[in-house]
Amino acid sequence: HMIVPASHFRLLQGEGQLETYTFGSGVAQHRFCRSCGIKPFYIPRSNPDGVDVNLRTLDEPPEHDLEPFDGRNWEKNAASLAHLSVE
Repeated sequence: HMIVPASHFRLLQGEGQLETYTFGSGVAQHRFCRSCGIKPFYIPRSNPDGVDVNLRTLDEPPEHDLEPFDGRNWEKNAASLAHLSVE
């Protein structure tokens, strides 16, 4: 996954095939394909002004470095997921 500022995200096609699922706090907006079930992106609770893109769903994923994350202690570590402001 790669979190990008919402202002830098543009969905090119397939909007009509997407459904949204929320749970718990309702802040996270999980988008998934109603045909195949894949989750290509979502609005994360840790970063509601960003979009978390599943890199495996891109035809040409950007080069990236992997960052380890302690998901077991999500609440304690969620702030580390915030994207940096990109102008």
